[in-house]
Amino acid sequence: MIVTTLSLALCGLVGVTEAFGPAARSIVHSTILERTDQLNAEYDYVIVGGGTAGLTVADRLTASGQRSVLVIELGVFQNGTFVTTAGTGYQGLFDPNIQQLFPSEPQTELNGRVADVRVGKMLGGSSGMNGLQVHRGQKEDYNRWASYFPGNSGSGWNWNNMLPYFKKAWNFHPPSSELIAENNIAYDPQYWGTTSNIHASWPTEMWPFVKTELAAIREIPGVQSPPDSGAGLPGAFWYPASVDPSNMLRSFARPGHWDGIEAARSNYHTITGQRVLKVNFNNKKAAGVSFVPAEATSAANALTVKAKKEVIMAAGTIHTPKILQASGIGAKALLQAANIPRVVDLPGVGANFQDHPFQVGPSFLLTDFPFFPDPNLFFTNATFTAEAQAEFDAYRTGPLTIASGNAAAFLSMPVIAPTDFATIAAAYEAQNPASYLPPGTDPTVVRGYNAQKKALAKAMRSTGSAFYNFFVRGTASEPGPILLHPLSRGTVTIDITDPYFALPKVDYRALTNPADGDLIVAFTRFTRRLFTTTSLAQYAPVETVPGANVTAPADIIAEVRGRLVPTSFHPVGTAAMMPKNMGGVVDRDLLVYGVKKLSVVDASVIPDLPGAYTQQTVYAIAEKAADLILARA
Repeated sequence: MIVTTLSLALCGLVGVTEAFGPAARSIVHSTILERTDQLNAEYDYVIVGGGTAGLTVADRLTASGQRSVLVIELGVFQNGTFVTTAGTGYQGLFDPNIQQLFPSEPQTELNGRVADVRVGKMLGGSSGMNGLQVHRGQKEDYNRWASYFPGNSGSGWNWNNMLPYFKKAWNFHPPSSELIAENNIAYDPQYWGTTSNIHASWPTEMWPFVKTELAAIREIPGVQSPPDSGAGLPGAFWYPASVDPSNMLRSFARPGHWDGIEAARSNYHTITGQRVLKVNFNNKKAAGVSFVPAEATSAANALTVKAKKEVIMAAGTIHTPKILQASGIGAKALLQAANIPRVVDLPGVGANFQDHPFQVGPSFLLTDFPFFPDPNLFFTNATFTAEAQAEFDAYRTGPLTIASGNAAAFLSMPVIAPTDFATIAAAYEAQNPASYLPPGTDPTVVRGYNAQKKALAKAMRSTGSAFYNFFVRGTASEPGPILLHPLSRGTVTIDITDPYFALPKVDYRALTNPADGDLIVAFTRFTRRLFTTTSLAQYAPVETVPGANVTAPADIIAEVRGRLVPTSFHPVGTAAMMPKNMGGVVDRDLLVYGVKKLSVVDASVIPDLPGAYTQQTVYAIAEKAADLILARA
């Protein structure tokens, strides 16, 4: 049977939308195929990956009804509590039913430790298991992307050209007047849209200590308070969460771009539980894909489906390079080692891998914390949790509407290291660009990293680019800051012993560039200053790690090697949008170099990380990608 509608009861939402807003309606969505024999032989577009980017692009391509689209997703439809609820949504990171979880390669500069690689594996992808934080990078981040193309021919990716897509991607709902008055929240609707089915909204209350922390951060000289979290400026500010205010449930790509479409679309098919093995080519034109059931271990019974106009890769930063390499697009030596026929020698595939490391500075405990319950203890206090759940179930209000704190500091190097930032930038800029990249890195990839190095050194000297992120949670203990622009670069490659079915080899190569150590020392000194010289000092902060007695730079870095986590689950860069002679994989139209009718639309195209978490940026990229694809249809 082909399912064309899905009832509210099946989604577990009976009564919710009826009681809490105008979204009460039958859910209509893409046609989901239960069997592979229901597939058409050919579609205009085949999209590999039904996650954040894939579903956004599919929605836009099928809206007119004139183009047929097939989305192939490795995971399945999933609507459990960890997916839907705002207040407990981050726990989806620990739910094995909605993700792939596997170890990275051992990290040589982290004492040989491995990291958890987490990839969303369900319809809706990682937008259904993230921390629901909605903030975008700084203007300078997107202007930097554009600068990598000669003569600024990539200006379509600068801030001014990206802002309309940030606005198109989100439906912004202002905070309540009570929330504004109590917390002094600044927002400006000119930076937001109101038409998307992806919602950005606010909880009904805040953890009370958040505003105290935010005020303390603003005591630091140079810390600004932007007019809106979406203004493209660093500083300390409030920001919304990806929550639908009609029911206070998570807003993500599946309800927003799959079961949130206006009417049933017979031209839009989805099939889940299928593993795409490779893209098929005809004279270097992408002709379709081969795939098998997710649980298969052999390609013996692989099926194929054709793409008339384009194959669109949306499998994410970890799996997009794996599939490209398995298809014959990648570094020549890697393809030869794996016995894969080469279609294009493209060394940038799987290179340039980046993520946001966290626990890159000291952690503090406020021993005189003034509130109960501490949000850290929220889920261990049975009485409080039961009361909060009852309030949420009855009224959609209370602590369970708080997704992740809704405030943070994104600070520039001149703010956090006013006497050292120029020295740090100069030392980094003077590096030989090949010195700390993987041995044997192709000269084109080195050239691209050199361009990034010059641009990031400039950003270090700027008050308009954020390097330091402090996630304000309103709790008695803080785990330490996040590094927004790591200078080390890793790799994602196929396992040459089993390129189609083995998990990819993911190497963050954390701290392989010593300039990251310079940043960590600066972060440590600043975080200590934040807790000991601002109004936070009155709450008796104690540095739990590494301890206030650890002051020498070498000792600070050595201690961080034992606890740094190289991923905040914001991986980017493995199919970078840069010129081909700079290690690029896609051009500014997101088309893969050296072939035709193949594009990439996910976070892997991001050349270097924005100074913010990646959810909002990925949605904007997907919206722009859809327009680019439609323009060449």
